[in-house]
Formats: sequence, C-alpha cells, structure tokens
Amino acid sequence: MRIDVKRVFCPTDLSPESRESLHYAIDLALAYGAKLFVCHCVEAPASADGSAVGRIKGVFEDIVGDHVSPGSSPTLDWEGVVVAGEPADVIVREAAEREVDLIVMRTRRRPYAAALLGSTAETVSRTAHCPVLVIPSRLAKWVSLATDEVHTMRLLIAYDFSEDSKLALAWGLSLAQEYQAELHLIHVLPPGTGPEAQEYDWREPSGDRRFQRAASLLQSAVPAEAGLWSVIKQAVKEGKPYREVIAYAEEREIDLICMGVRGAGFGLRALFGSNTDRVLRQAPCPVLIARPRTQDVSAREAA
Repeated sequence: MRIDVKRVFCPTDLSPESRESLHYAIDLALAYGAKLFVCHCVEAPASADGSAVGRIKGVFEDIVGDHVSPGSSPTLDWEGVVVAGEPADVIVREAAEREVDLIVMRTRRRPYAAALLGSTAETVSRTAHCPVLVIPSRLAKWVSLATDEVHTMRLLIAYDFSEDSKLALAWGLSLAQEYQAELHLIHVLPPGTGPEAQEYDWREPSGDRRFQRAASLLQSAVPAEAGLWSVIKQAVKEGKPYREVIAYAEEREIDLICMGVRGAGFGLRALFGSNTDRVLRQAPCPVLIARPRTQDVSAREAA
C-alpha cells in the first residue's frame, strides 16, 4: 500500500515564498526516509561558478536549518543543486537524471488572462517523468506554522476509474496511511443526463442507477484494510470535473487533491489542459499530479 519514495526534488528561487514548498518537501523526505535534492536555477552558466555555488548552497543550509533542528530524528539526507538554464527544462532534466520519485514545487497565482500562457509548474507537470506536487502561492493548512510539520488531515482523490486515476489513488492511500488522514474519493458523471448533482450514499437502495453504480465502484476501489488507518468517504457528482473537484475541496476544507493526468475525463489524453490545468490554477490547496515514472512505463510496455 505504501509507495516507495526514495528521492524528492524541490526547485526553489530562494525567495521567502519559495520556502513554502520546501516545508512540504522536507517533511515528505523525512516521512519516507528519502533523499532531498534542493535545486536553484540561474540565468547563465557563469552564474553557476564555484563561488556562486558555494554561496547558494549556504542559503540552502540556512533554509533547511530553519526546518530541521540539530540532532533531530530521523536526520535529513539532502543535496543542493545549482544549474543554469530555463527553469522548466532544467527541473525536468535534473529530476530525471537523479531518478527522483516526486517533484515538489510552488506555483504563483496569476490573472485569468495570463493563465493561458502557462507556468513553470504547469509545464513541469506536463513533462516530468514522475509525479509532481504543486503548492499554491499561499501557505495551505497542510503545514503547521507553529512547528513546520506537515499534518495532512483530508485527502481528495479525483477518480474516473482509469489507470492513471488508480495511480492517484495509490498515492492518496500511501499518504493517508503515512499521516493517518481522512480519505475522500470523488467521481464526476457527465452533465445533463440525470438529476441535479448530488452526493450519493452507496448504501441507499433507491436513486439514479448511474449514481448507484459509480458509488458502488468507488466503494470497492478502496482496499478494505485502508479503513484501519483512515476514514473513507465517497462522493458522486454530476457536472464539469474541475468545477466539482474544486467545489468539493473548498466545501470540505481538503488539504491535498490527487489527480491522474492521462485517463479519460480528468486526465485528457490528447490535451493536458482543461480539467487538470484549471484545478492546478484554482485549487484552494496543494495538488498532486500523479503520473507513472518513465522507467515504470517503459518496463510495463516491455512486459
């Protein structure tokens, strides 16, 4: 049930705001016993000379020192990385070369008109070889400001029964087990073919059969043993997936949304845009974009 996370990669521009994503990256690295790579991109190769690298790594040590007290257990295994180039390209390349299991990065909220231009976080989410955890520009409730510890209270899985949403569920189950979190699953039916959007209790004998069937499938998707460490809740809605996911996250004060990127409905095979991009831009909490690691895809295709 527990996903094996051995390497975590966290880009930073060394600004106070970028420390927000480092909160999450550090705690996840400690929780999973993973090595943390903290990466900073500079504009030109000359900016990454020996003295500059030393100065920037000194800043890394200060940042990490703010989050990890001396002699803490377990200890944090981390490495600073300074490279020149376009951030989105550099992040994807460096993470792939180090065979990381998770990228943790911050995104900035932008005006709607500018949203069409994309962002580094969205580009990395499209092209990375592994899952990406995107942290909104404001610090979410998942992090305790008093202790700098991560306390995942409610996880939401956007589930459309595709293989990629199953991967999102696997990540959600692993994190729920790690942090004893409450786990929510949501499935969105196409709009305009049934009664008004609703939550559905799978135990109810009456009601729309589409809602009945979807609720029953959601209930059976979660292994029975997950109930030992997590409270499980399922919801079936009708409408546009991104709207229903965001609305549910706001209503239930969700701390983390997990989504697959390629399956039908939530993932969009031909175009990444729409649902996933809009959730990334509008979600009130961090969003984990779950995707198979490139090595895993290659091994599966070879098999």
